[in-house]
Amino acid sequence: MATTKIDRAQVADTALRLLNELGLDGLTLRAIAKELDVKAPALYWHFKNKQDLVDEMATVMYRRMTADGVPGADSDSWQEGLRAFNRALRAMLLSYRDGAKVYGGARFTGTDHAEAMEVYLGVMVDAGFAFRDAVRAAMTTYHYTMGFVEEEQGSDPRPGERGPGVDVAERAELLAAYPLAAAAGVEMFEGFDERFEEGLGVVVAGIEAVYASRG
Repeated sequence: MATTKIDRAQVADTALRLLNELGLDGLTLRAIAKELDVKAPALYWHFKNKQDLVDEMATVMYRRMTADGVPGADSDSWQEGLRAFNRALRAMLLSYRDGAKVYGGARFTGTDHAEAMEVYLGVMVDAGFAFRDAVRAAMTTYHYTMGFVEEEQGSDPRPGERGPGVDVAERAELLAAYPLAAAAGVEMFEGFDERFEEGLGVVVAGIEAVYASRG
């Protein structure tokens, strides 16, 4: 009987395909093995546990995002560079169900991410930032994007799919006794693209006001 041969890349690619169907919680090594037509123990030759696999999935997600170059690396200013990278990060995360959950807290299995870090820190230091402030500025925008997308995917797990419990009209009716809280639903659960851009602009402006002025 022929034995199906698999490698690390195949497993990660299959896991990312199944992620959109099953979500992170439903993504099991058994499900991946079934899709690859192998026994589950075969996966342990490549990944010691699910977190090990998730780390590789996040690494592949990053590599796909930067396949055509580091987003924003050729921008005319550090401000636009930060905006461009975080726009690309959000788009990448949203292209996978539970993308922010997979990516957040994962540990890259390679050194690919160091290229983007080197580029952006270099740009910001050259623009006059103290090194410490450049690092914190970059991480602040990253944390904003990760947090935004995790909340966004909690409301809309996949594009066009509204999650349970976030119907704005039903929420307003439930909170009718609290008119301000009820009215806030529109701002909380609608217009994600606009709100992301506005919030990112606020973060970048804050970085310029606090860090750039003291470099």
